Amino acid sequence: MPAEFPDFRLGNVLATSFTATLTERRGNAVERIPTPHRLVDWLAVNGLAVDSCTTAQLDLARELRESIHAAATAAASQQALPAPAVHVINDRSAQGRAAAVLTPGGERRWRLSSASRVEDALSVIAADAISVIAGERDGRLALCASPTCQAAFFDTSQSRTRRWCDMNTCGNRQKKARLKANQHKKPRSAE
Repeated sequence: MPAEFPDFRLGNVLATSFTATLTERRGNAVERIPTPHRLVDWLAVNGLAVDSCTTAQLDLARELRESIHAAATAAASQQALPAPAVHVINDRSAQGRAAAVLTPGGERRWRLSSASRVEDALSVIAADAISVIAGERDGRLALCASPTCQAAFFDTSQSRTRRWCDMNTCGNRQKKARLKANQHKKPRSAE
């Protein structure tokens, strides 16, 4: 992948990984799918390979991403789901023609109707979001404790008390900030 683009943040849940293509939403936002080709790259990494993507399809993808983020944030905060976000998620889910297939190894994969149908890939992501937001999976939606991030993520930890969307980024950054603040508080010993 080209160095001019930031790395993808990949997780175990397709829908929340997709929302992580825009990070640091409350700070200096980082867009991880700035071009149609970059969306093609993200889809391929997540098992939803397509041949091409237009600017209009990228716009559809970003609209879906923001709708999932809005609905997941509301669900994590135990608030009513925003009707416009629900409408977009439902529309994207219904517009695709993807099928779940079983591999010889016993894994589920998605087969898109055509190698160039971004809409099929978006329908898979929307269906995953519906499953997560509807509470059909073992886990809970939560919001990252980082004040600049606030990403919605799916917590499957045993205690369901995870605080960070990604320990390697937000968690480490917060721990370093806390350590630095604590070091400044300690009085220097007299020599």
